Amino acid sequence: MRRLGGRTGLARAAIGVVVASLALSACGREGGAGGQEKAEDAGTGKISGTVKVWAMGSEGELLGDFAKEFERANPGVRIEVTPMGMDVAHDRLVSSIAGNKTPDVSMIGTTWMGELAKTGALDPAPGNLFDKARFFPGSWDTVQFNNTAYGVPWYVETRAFYYRKDLAEKAGVKPPTTWEETRAFAKAVRDEAGASQGIYQNFRIDNWQEILPLVWQSGGDIMNAGKTEWTLDTPEMVKALTHFQSFYKDGTAPNKIDTGAFPQNFIKGQAAAFYSGPWMIYSTEKDGGPGFSEKFDVAPYPKGSAGGTSLVGGGDLVVFKSTKNRDAAWRFVQWLTDPKTQAKWFTVSKDLPAVQSAWEDPALKADKRVAVFGETLKNAKTPPPLPTWTQVGKAMERETEKLALLKQTPEQAAAAMQKAAEQIGTGS
Repeated sequence: MRRLGGRTGLARAAIGVVVASLALSACGREGGAGGQEKAEDAGTGKISGTVKVWAMGSEGELLGDFAKEFERANPGVRIEVTPMGMDVAHDRLVSSIAGNKTPDVSMIGTTWMGELAKTGALDPAPGNLFDKARFFPGSWDTVQFNNTAYGVPWYVETRAFYYRKDLAEKAGVKPPTTWEETRAFAKAVRDEAGASQGIYQNFRIDNWQEILPLVWQSGGDIMNAGKTEWTLDTPEMVKALTHFQSFYKDGTAPNKIDTGAFPQNFIKGQAAAFYSGPWMIYSTEKDGGPGFSEKFDVAPYPKGSAGGTSLVGGGDLVVFKSTKNRDAAWRFVQWLTDPKTQAKWFTVSKDLPAVQSAWEDPALKADKRVAVFGETLKNAKTPPPLPTWTQVGKAMERETEKLALLKQTPEQAAAAMQKAAEQIGTGS
């Protein structure tokens, strides 16, 4: 699912819900999500009937035709896909749970799992169909809530460093591998190659996606080990925010930019680099026109003192307890996460496989830029799967914008984030 300047635009659409009231209205098999649930095995025999599926964005537009192969392999099964916009998907899912009118299967944003699982409406993933060891560890973390998997990763995305090869060559620099080299890169392409925006950093929408990798690269985290308390006001967070703000202080990242200017600022050479996900490879090639693919490349996320960990996102698949066709629903999800299906889906959608063995397919190995994301996914991390994460992310966003506008210090921003997070709580 595409993000703005990136992908889970799903997270952007998410708003808080009154989980208690939703839990009362969630129907289906007994059991809620207040503690660890035991997953029931799914049937492996012949299946039939209709499976209603909701999917968003380009995935929703493509999945209906793609699913016909599953229908051919399973005569008597009909996959009915309802596409919907990313901007309405979250609210529609919340309303469907409250009204007990859920589909059988739905794609969800990776940051929604805690919120939706707590309602008790999601069916735990059957252990006889899914082995978590097949998936990237960070992607499997996105489907966990209270030590139970309430879904299965479908596709993944992570962040890497996009840069203009021609501008870097003109400035006499290589793609940076450390934080220090990144600051030097930004100054060099500005001073020697005329890129007024050495690094384009997102600071207005979902900017927590820019901050979390820096916190992890500093050796910190945003929650304690038990996932019971927020830890946003730490030396590691201050270090991360200081690095983020340094580009605005240096004048190598723009804090005044027109809405919609990206990615044209990159194509025009105003911005020499940015952080984003794999979907930008193909959209940038298209927007840049013939020959532009030779002007840019992708490099791993520059490393901090604790390494180069990045953020993992993408789309997960869930089955609702209210389904009347549970076996067929989970078998369809199993098919979508088969390595061969995952590789084929990449050729159709350019969504990266969540199943690690799918990356051995020639289609995934053909583009070295894609391979950068595959390596990064091996240690990429996810935000905590908590019901209140979206609210906390929004609180971080407000403070990070002030930081980019040079209206507060990293220390002040970290303290404000912590205060807001404590007021919001964990919701678990």
